[in-house]
Amino acid sequence: MTSFDCQKKLMFGSKVYFVNNNMMCGVHQDDIFIRLLEQDKEEILSLNDEVSPFEPMKGRTMKQYVVLPESLYNEFEKLDEWLERSYKYVSSLPLKEPKKKKS
Repeated sequence: MTSFDCQKKLMFGSKVYFVNNNMMCGVHQDDIFIRLLEQDKEEILSLNDEVSPFEPMKGRTMKQYVVLPESLYNEFEKLDEWLERSYKYVSSLPLKEPKKKKS
């Protein structure tokens, strides 16, 4: 499997990974979600009808994110490919400045 240069934070009660302060992937409840370029998102949705948009709260879909199906968890080459695509895309985004804490 590929190794990624990511920062790990807790969100949604689970581990979430960031590149340059941009969220890349993580775990929400029992699901793994990833962030993808729009064309990659459309491709994975067309290849697997078990893939779904990421909706951490009912009615709050995160546009660039998809939930991976459990059937992909043990297909390491395919899983690695999609994680690499996510990493490549998120790595291309500009550094996101952290939000200032309210005083």
